[in-house]
Amino acid sequence: MLVGYDLQGRVARLTLDSPHNHNALSTALVEQLHRGVEDAVAAGARVVVLGHTGRTFCAGADLSEAAGGTPGDIALDRAREMTRLLRAILEAPVPVIAAVDGHVRAGGMGLVGACDIAVAGPQSTFALTEARIGVAPSIISLTLLPKLTARAAGRYFLTGEKFGPQEAAAIGLVTIAADDVGVTVAGLTADIAKASPQGLAVSKALTTAGILAGFDDRAEALTAQSADLFASEQAREGMLAFLQKRSPDWA
Repeated sequence: MLVGYDLQGRVARLTLDSPHNHNALSTALVEQLHRGVEDAVAAGARVVVLGHTGRTFCAGADLSEAAGGTPGDIALDRAREMTRLLRAILEAPVPVIAAVDGHVRAGGMGLVGACDIAVAGPQSTFALTEARIGVAPSIISLTLLPKLTARAAGRYFLTGEKFGPQEAAAIGLVTIAADDVGVTVAGLTADIAKASPQGLAVSKALTTAGILAGFDDRAEALTAQSADLFASEQAREGMLAFLQKRSPDWA
């Protein structure tokens, strides 16, 4: 299993546990995470905590899976899986808390953006590195642009530079930059558990309505854009260069 699942009382914990590829968004991991969210809701969880093992929360797309000259239809299927996962997190009738104390890159940033609350510990670092390999934050822009300040998006979408938890909190990517993620998340889950299921579901829907409206307007076009980019020759060169630890030909 690439995603651990544990339900204790009203708290469901989903743990990204794919250390061999830094919790990259492989097809299997995305499917298991989607299923975990659905299972938590079906089990009556009042809150879902999305955490990770190891020093990386999520490295973004699994480039080893995507770099092999992926045909357009396969790339489109992968892109649609990611879009469905982000929407499932947003539409879940319970809050989802990202518990991060490690590196977050590319598509992993989209997961953080989709969560209702995000707590980042001192070991956290963040970067949108898509442009460096010939693609773009297409799908994850749906969850990131409503959260980030416009100036921050204009900077970090383009530069690919790394930043820490304090900056992430300042620009709206995370809710809390915490010294101790576990303690902070425990306090949040205790507060949330006091709410009624109906109160949580309707309250969350108020906060996600605008983001979901963006999905309705732009998701299909951005999913197709993402698939086209990942299937392109320039992206193939960028991904191979990354995997081979060399500079891409445009450098």
